[in-house]
Formats: sequence, structure tokens, C-alpha cells
Amino acid sequence: MELQSLGAMLRDSCRRYADRVAMLYPAKSGMVELKYRDVYTRVQGVAAKIAELDLSKGDRLVILSDNCIEWALADWACQTLGLIVVPIYPTLPADQAQYIVRDCGATVALVGDDSQQRKLDGMDGLRLLPLKGSGSVTDEETSAKRALDPSEWERRIDAVTLEDVATIIYTSGTTGLPKGAMLAHRGFLTLFSHIPVQLPVDETDRFLCFLPMSHVFERTDGQFLPISLGASIAFSKSLMTLAKDIESAKPTIMLVVPRFLESTMDKIMDGLSKQKPFAQKLFHLGLAQGKAKFHGRFAPLFWLTDRVVGKKVRARMGGNLRFFAAGGAALPAHVAEFFGAFGLPILQGYGLTETYSGVCVNHPDRNRYETVGEVIPGVELKIAEDGEILFKGDALMLGYWNLPEETAKAIDQDGWFHTGDIGEYNGHYLKITDRKKDLLVLGNGKNVAPQPIENKLRSSHYIQEAVVLGDGMDYCVALIVPNIDACKDKLGLKEIPKPSESAELKALIKSEIDQINKTMANFEMIKKHAILDRAFTIESGEMTPTLKVKRKVVKENYASIIAGLR
Repeated sequence: MELQSLGAMLRDSCRRYADRVAMLYPAKSGMVELKYRDVYTRVQGVAAKIAELDLSKGDRLVILSDNCIEWALADWACQTLGLIVVPIYPTLPADQAQYIVRDCGATVALVGDDSQQRKLDGMDGLRLLPLKGSGSVTDEETSAKRALDPSEWERRIDAVTLEDVATIIYTSGTTGLPKGAMLAHRGFLTLFSHIPVQLPVDETDRFLCFLPMSHVFERTDGQFLPISLGASIAFSKSLMTLAKDIESAKPTIMLVVPRFLESTMDKIMDGLSKQKPFAQKLFHLGLAQGKAKFHGRFAPLFWLTDRVVGKKVRARMGGNLRFFAAGGAALPAHVAEFFGAFGLPILQGYGLTETYSGVCVNHPDRNRYETVGEVIPGVELKIAEDGEILFKGDALMLGYWNLPEETAKAIDQDGWFHTGDIGEYNGHYLKITDRKKDLLVLGNGKNVAPQPIENKLRSSHYIQEAVVLGDGMDYCVALIVPNIDACKDKLGLKEIPKPSESAELKALIKSEIDQINKTMANFEMIKKHAILDRAFTIESGEMTPTLKVKRKVVKENYASIIAGLR
């Protein structure tokens, strides 16, 4: 029988895989396991407590919390009741969180802790309830006592249809106020029926959850997808405990963003710099042999270096990892090659909130890491005359909440969703080249795509972030956020209190940019740059919760510095 909703999918998986481990969460004694039958019982208890709130099918309920197993249990409970879950990034400031609550019309918010509650305190008509802890909606003791009558719960599950909205996820807002993308049950179930055809995932896999569950990537592919497969999900307690949690959980699949991979690579290299010279030479030999093997070249010592070096790197990822699935931003080539050299392939994918996350992904056996992979079956793709990527199919949002005009701009009369991204498609693989609105028009009329240049700049070990500008100028310029720790080690300095005034650091960054310029066309070269004294932050409005740079805000905040580069 065809499944009609996410709640029905949970019910089906919990019956089919009752004795398999569904979820694991960290405790003092290690990872605690919950089998599928246990998850079903817990979700039923949570659903009973949420049902007491007198919410009707289609009502909106907000979840504002850091990642935890309670987040997932509450989400699943809402799906069985036909409620629309509206996740809010826990890093958002109060004004932005309140904007989302008001915009979606939620009357109930489940909050993770006091700091999250304070963001929503005093909002008219909003009930704030603790997500976890004693007396919360997920409290195991009280939930067990209030289990919904099985027949009533079955009725509530069966009342939810494919066309009903499962969740409203607000876009990051890189170009303005966030918009709520309405995602229906049909889109999720369509994806889950097709993803295993394109990607080799099944019930034996273990996913590690550490990306924000409020983001469509983790929610779709790290929470819903594993349950559809009968696989297991291990929850990391926090970024501070991530290394330990990976070691305990031993995942086979990790959803990641390129920033995580870059940070992990930097930590490995920084740790290596403190090792003895012989260990450093051995590592670099292993890396060179691994890269040769990765690119299909002759690597006569790979069998030896992989046992000595590669095995240790894989152990940092738990020892069982089959691949990383990367999304959310462009994957730098040097990062893909680094991990690929040690038998940790990165499968780059692509999708948006409006497309339920990934609608393109690479396959381990035919991975082209410089692309975002092949289109998942059931999804149509075409490139418009101006190079914009368009998608069509069931895995497409119903529209933006209460924004019919914005919806009409995004989805044309023929049903094609205009992504705003520029790309190339050869009939098999899709390659993203830039954002449509980010293209720079130089004073000489040349069009420049800044993203590939920014990726090259960030490939330097000494550059943490780069924003390339040039609209109306005669050449490209860049704002550079240096990797302070790496720069300090390189220069032998204990502190660099003001990077923009450090002669040594300025010389180092200029040398890096000079080398990168040699790989670019003349009109793409960075002719002038400025070093910033602080990193971009979410709090300053310069970055989205998914750590994408808001170019408009950066240009406003650093207008005087940019003017000095003209």
C-alpha cells in the first residue's frame, strides 16, 4: 500500500524494522540505543501530550532548540497528528525568531532551554513549552502515562494526506527577509522512493546527526531518510563532543557542509605540524600516494602508507565511514582530494529548501567531486537561456507561505522552479558555477563569477573567508578574513591583535593571493584586497544560519574599506 504521509512512513518502518536500532543518543555510559519499536512507543507518548494542546490538523508548531533526540521525537509526533512543524535555527537572534513565529502564525513553541525561551518571551498568543527535561512534552515518564488510544492515533495518522503540508522551513534570507517554503508529505516520500536508486544507502547504514536539524539538509536526509530505510541515526551531543561522538557511534554516513571538512582538515594539518619530522614526512608521503591513487595514477607505496597513515585518518571518523554527503556550499577541490586520498570519499550534492534538500548527488562508483552529481530519478532539470538552473517535479515546494507574488516569481506557469543558481549540465552531471544575483559586472563590461574565485582564495591554509567584489570597478577586489591560528603558526607569532596592521601577515596574504592570481584570467585576478580584523558572524547579520555570506550586508558594513579599494 502506498504511504500517504511521513507519520504513516514512521508507522510502517517501526513495524517492519521493530527489532532494529533506530536511534542512538549520548549518555555518560556511552551511546544509548532505541529500537524502532521503542521509538514508536516514545513518539506515541509525545503525540498524546501534544494532542492535549488542542491543536488542529494544519496548525503550526515551532521548534526552537539545539539538536537532540527530543527534537526528532517531537517532530515525528507532530507528523502523526497532521501538525505543521516550523523549525527555527537556535543561532538566530530574538528579532528574527519572533519574525518567523508571527509570520507562520504559530500558537505553540517547543523550546530547548532558557536561552531559547527568552527569545520568544512575551509574544502574544504564543504558548512556550519545554522540549526536554522533567515535565516536558518528551518526558518519558509522563508521556508513557498519557499514551493516545491506539485506534485514535491510527485515525489521526490516516487523516494526513500526501498533499498536506508537513513543514514550513524558512529560507536563509541571503537577499532579504526569510520566506517560508511549504513542503508537503508527497515531496518527501517521492524523494525517499528514488534516492536509494541513485545512492547506495540501506537499513545497514548508520547516519550521524550533528548539522542543525532546523536545516532542510539534515532534516530530510539525516532524519527522515534513515527512518524510511530502516537505518539508524546517532545523535551528537554538541560540536564540543563531536569527535568523541563519532568515535562512539562509528557512522557509515555523515552529512556535512564543506566548512566542517575544511576545519577537520586544518585540525589534522595543525596537529601534524607539532609532530616529529619523520612523522610529518610519512604523512605527506601517504597523502601524495593517496592522491595519486585517488586520481587513478601509479602509486606503488599506497598499500603501505594507507595502512600506516590512511588508517589513522579513517579512525578519526569512527573507522566505518563509507562516505561523506556534502551540501550547502561549494566543495573546494583540495578538500575533496585530501579526504579522498585517505579513502574517505566526499559525494557532493545539490538542492535548496524549496526542493526538499538534495535533488542531485554523486554516486560512490562514479563520483565527480567537481560537480554536484546526477539528478535523482523523478526530478526534471533544465538550463535556461541565461544559464539559470530550473527544476520540476514532485520534490518541489507548494509555494512560499502567504507570499503568492514571491511564489509566482520562483515557479513559472509551466511549473519550473527558478533556483537563482547558474550552472552547466551535460545530460549526466550538473555543475554549479555561481549565483545569478552574485555575478559581477566590471566597469569594462566583463561578467565575473565571484564564487569560483572565492573558493580558490579559501583553498589557502591562511585564508578563512573571502568576498570578491567588483561591480562597476575596473578590476576585482577582495575582502579577506585571515585564518589567524594558521597565520600565527606560520609567522611564529603568539598574537596578532590587529591583522590589518600586521606587516608580516599582510605580506603572507599578498603572497598567497599572488600565487592564486596566476591560475586565473587577467580580468578575474584580485588587483587589490583588504584584510579584515574580525570574522563574519551571524550576530552581525553578515552570515546566514547556514554560514553563507550575505554579500549585501558585507558591502554595507565595509563600504568605506571597499571604497578605498577602487
